[in-house]
Amino acid sequence: MHTVVVGTSGVTASDVLAVARAGARVELSAEAVAALAAARGIVDALAAKPDPVYGVSTGFGALATRHISQDLRSRLQRNIVRSHAAGMGPRVEREVVRALMFLRLKTVCSGHTGVRPEVAQTMADVLNAGITPVVHEYGSLGCSGDLAPLSHCALTLMGEGDAEGPDGAVRPAGELLAEHGIAPVELREKEGLALLNGTDGMLGMLVMALADLDTLYKSADVTAALTLEALLGTDRVLAPELHAIRPHPGQAASAANMLAVLTGSGLTGHHQDDAPRVQDAYSVRCAPQVAGAGRDTLAHARLVAERELASAVDNPVVLPDGRVESNGNFHGAPVGYVLDFLAIAAADLASIAERRTDRLLDKNRSHGLPPFLADDPGVDSGLMIAQYTQAALVSELKRLAVPASADSIPSSAMQEDHVSMGWSAARKLRTAVDNLTRVLAIELYAATRAVELREGLTPAPASRAVIEAVRAAGVQGPGPDRFLAPDLAAADAFVRDGRLVAAVEKVTGPLR
Repeated sequence: MHTVVVGTSGVTASDVLAVARAGARVELSAEAVAALAAARGIVDALAAKPDPVYGVSTGFGALATRHISQDLRSRLQRNIVRSHAAGMGPRVEREVVRALMFLRLKTVCSGHTGVRPEVAQTMADVLNAGITPVVHEYGSLGCSGDLAPLSHCALTLMGEGDAEGPDGAVRPAGELLAEHGIAPVELREKEGLALLNGTDGMLGMLVMALADLDTLYKSADVTAALTLEALLGTDRVLAPELHAIRPHPGQAASAANMLAVLTGSGLTGHHQDDAPRVQDAYSVRCAPQVAGAGRDTLAHARLVAERELASAVDNPVVLPDGRVESNGNFHGAPVGYVLDFLAIAAADLASIAERRTDRLLDKNRSHGLPPFLADDPGVDSGLMIAQYTQAALVSELKRLAVPASADSIPSSAMQEDHVSMGWSAARKLRTAVDNLTRVLAIELYAATRAVELREGLTPAPASRAVIEAVRAAGVQGPGPDRFLAPDLAAADAFVRDGRLVAAVEKVTGPLR
């Protein structure tokens, strides 16, 4: 099994995906263990002094003015975990919790948190055992970190609360730790606080969304090209020289992908035949501009994620010169903003895809295709209601595009009086990504059927490869009405797991 080694300088997006989705093992580097021990020595020295230090010998948040005596400090650290593990609602997905735990371990290993090496090792052991704490949907405001979600993870390290075992069954965390020979941690000064104070949940969801959207933007270029082909449109608008004079990188990449898919098509360029048209509709002609703007948004979000993956987010932090300083690096604004940007871009990409699908189904705008791509219109309804489903998904995506990060709600007796809502932005982006996948699957379903209905005209080699692959995947072609939901589900899976992009790239080479 693949192993990810965690050092002091952060991790990569591929590391997060390997641990969260592929179950990769985690090891601590010797450098990380040494940094952990050095930072812990600083915390221990401060804890022995009479002067109060936030997070070491004081209460937290609005209660930070109380100095805590040494005999109560372990209890203080246990109590912060127990009291902050106050999440409610549905369980969060396993991959999100694994990403959350791994990214917290990343910060712990930076040597800026003051956590003992044995606590970090226990975090790695829990991940490697396939034990996943039960984390709930609600409880993070995205400031002072993803507090409740991280607290539920820390509770598992203490052998308390519930967790899911590698077999998928939810049981008491103490039982699962014992079965895997993992001793519960006894938290000491600062450690409870250090396990809770990070943007790890929203960052993990951002990293996974970026990976998914990378595939979906390529998929959207493919479905847009198939629709252009089915509508007998022109590919001249995809010429590189047209996009060079408006040099947005994402736009050029999307146009190049569409052009690659359409190379060798016998369907393009017929827009001057029986029903001449000077230009294709915006949803077809402007596909690279819309998808390209989304791609450039992805590039910005990826830059933010890379910076955050290299960060040590905690409060207070241990600095190399021995100071322990309070700070505001736990504020989730940088991550929350791009999560919202991505939801906006996903909604617009879905919106333009739905408009193309509707055009394929409308006999007044489809340039010779049967109404709703039906076999016997009137007797058969064809894909009429598939477009209804697509429209419902797009409407939901527009609601999900409302920024969570534009909101803030005060907490902790007005000490934490401005928060990011980044966790909420991440949660709705996950739904947006799911719905965008479904929207593109419906366009794929309609476009492949429409291309096949263009008898006597030969589609591009890449288009033929897509049609062959999607039919082999159980998505049926033209014909009388049938139970449609299984076809749509198969098309969804075909897009979601990357088979659509893979089918094209066998002909075109790597898409951009």
